Amino acid sequence: MTHKHYDMIAIGAGSGGLSAVERASEYGKKCAIIEMKTIGGTCVNVGCVPKKVMWYAANTAATIKNASGFGFEIGSIDFSWQKLKQGRDIYIKGITTWYDGYLESLGIDYIKGFASLVDNQSISVNGQIITADHIVLSPGSTPFIPTIEGSEFGITSDGFFELTELPKKVAIVGGGFIAVELAGVLNALGSDVTLIIRSDSLLNGFDALVVDTLTKEYQKQGIAIATNTNISKLDNNGSIYCNNEILKDFDEVIWAMGRSPMTNNIGLEAAGVETNKRGFIQTDKYQQTNIKGIYALGDATGRAALTPVAIAAGRRLSDRLFNGMSDRHLNYDNIPSVVFSHPPIGTVGLNEKEAREKFENIKTYQSSFTPMSDALLQRQTQTALKLICTGDDEKVIGCHIIGEGADEMLQGFAVAIKMGATKSQLDDTVAIHPTSAEELVTLR
Repeated sequence: MTHKHYDMIAIGAGSGGLSAVERASEYGKKCAIIEMKTIGGTCVNVGCVPKKVMWYAANTAATIKNASGFGFEIGSIDFSWQKLKQGRDIYIKGITTWYDGYLESLGIDYIKGFASLVDNQSISVNGQIITADHIVLSPGSTPFIPTIEGSEFGITSDGFFELTELPKKVAIVGGGFIAVELAGVLNALGSDVTLIIRSDSLLNGFDALVVDTLTKEYQKQGIAIATNTNISKLDNNGSIYCNNEILKDFDEVIWAMGRSPMTNNIGLEAAGVETNKRGFIQTDKYQQTNIKGIYALGDATGRAALTPVAIAAGRRLSDRLFNGMSDRHLNYDNIPSVVFSHPPIGTVGLNEKEAREKFENIKTYQSSFTPMSDALLQRQTQTALKLICTGDDEKVIGCHIIGEGADEMLQGFAVAIKMGATKSQLDDTVAIHPTSAEELVTLR
């Protein structure tokens, strides 16, 4: 029986898989990519891109509310969730449609269907067997839903993008970046929002300065935060049974408790590919699984589940395999990330707790202030920044920012920190005034 053979096949057409085959095709390799849902993966369809559209909409709502502080008297404003959703969906459709022609132009075969491994070089899809010298597993992840009574009465973060109207009262279960991002958007657009978390604070793993600042900001904005709360049951009347009380009358309950790898039923056992107890595929620094010729990228590896990370890892993998770069791999240290909360958070490197556990000689510099953008407003936000340094030369090993513009200002500082910048080198940089970012080069 004849079958098609490729240099590389990627299972999953999200950021990681697409980047791997795109780069391989640039080196003249014959590639295919398989996707059972919509091309672009989580990021394009139910993640980064549509989320950022909603974040901009929320920022616009906040700007309108704050306009009087700058002398603008604006009357009642009509907001249409339906129009926002329609515009967002058209924008996303444009991206996913573009991919078809783009992949064709690169000579990459795009196969729509469910793929599973047959062995370490063979894949079954749509009733056919195709083979490759190199197989990239990039199946992505799916929102976690707890196994409690009535869990089906809640929706996931994916379901958030299917809402056809703005919920008046919503509970968001979770305290991670997805939860706080959805909370900020819905609150700004007019929902009554409650965050329900199992731990005692938001954003576990983030530096205490940004966590404390965001918590206070959300409380000022009217977002209720229920900590140390375990949910035992949901019902179809919008009631949440938790601890020893019942929270009632929610129009929507959104599960935002993290994501699980989509590694079930893709034939990992048939090929002998190992996962950990949570189902994440284990790899070495070269993205290599325990099986020669099979690699894994992105959310399914459980390592830094960020779109740019998957892209960088995928490109480096193909550089190594097809362009003679024998040691080409992604260094997972000092990866910058942003939480699109309100206000946004930017962070790179170690938080203070991690730094003190790893190094003996630690010095921190921090500042908290009202940004100039809010100086005339009745409802002001706080900006807070922290640098974490170590050693006699005070090498910067952590930078944490919350406040307007944090998402944009972090990128440049992340470059400096990746290059090993010291506090004195930041101090030697002339400040740009008046900005919030200048605080990072003038901290004392």
